[in-house]
Amino acid sequence: TLPEFVVYIAFYWRVLEPSKAIANAYANVQRGLVSGNRIFAILDAVPAIKNRPNPIPLKSIEEDIVFDNVSFQYTNEPVLSDISLRIKKGQMIALVGPSGAGKSTMADLVPRFYDVTKGAIKIDGIDIRDYNQKDLISLMGIVTQETILFNDTIYNNITFGMENVTKEDVENAARIANAEEFILALEDGYNTNIGDRGAKLSGGQRQRLAIARAVLKNPPILILDEATSSLDEQTELAVLEGLQALTPKPTCIIITHRKSILQYCDREIKIENSKTIEM
Repeated sequence: TLPEFVVYIAFYWRVLEPSKAIANAYANVQRGLVSGNRIFAILDAVPAIKNRPNPIPLKSIEEDIVFDNVSFQYTNEPVLSDISLRIKKGQMIALVGPSGAGKSTMADLVPRFYDVTKGAIKIDGIDIRDYNQKDLISLMGIVTQETILFNDTIYNNITFGMENVTKEDVENAARIANAEEFILALEDGYNTNIGDRGAKLSGGQRQRLAIARAVLKNPPILILDEATSSLDEQTELAVLEGLQALTPKPTCIIITHRKSILQYCDREIKIENSKTIEM
């Protein structure tokens, strides 16, 4: 009958929605379990790079960074072979060469993202493996081609990981990175949210924020791995001039494919086929 049919439909509708919700909840739980397993696998991973017993504290660089017959390989093929190089404190050097030559790997060895296969990297005459790893990394500001930004304001992205920072310090860092002009042009200025991974900004703007973050830290050692690849030449040169004006002047390792940068560098090191072929 019609009344029975209406009751049946109403009952069916009331049961259907909770049933669908239960099914969806089960699917979400399964996705959560997989994601949780992945997260805990990363959190529980044992770092391959460890401090030696009684590591030496490191507070600053006083003299130089030395690559002493450094060789490195990820698998069986060598990435770097017998690299010898001295970088004096305050020098700005450029690592140039074709893609895959080992430039980024060479820079990654300085903060001990990997340990050398043969030879040693020394800071002030002491093997970096003898230093406290946390102290070693704290001396460095690293800007990569792939910028790491967060779904937060410009101000918080620049000050990320730092405490007791003044607004004047942030503005000065943005000025050195040639980022102040575009920041002030935004509706909320330094309080503008830049979206996930800085999606609301252009590639060049993201890179300038990353450089500003490194400048704000004012590290003794600054590593720029293709960090200005998305900038036009005029902006890039303005950033380099700002870096040279830093006090104290950091020891800079710049990986680049642009010849315009070389005029600001004290030395150019050309790497090809895993070896230093020209200085």
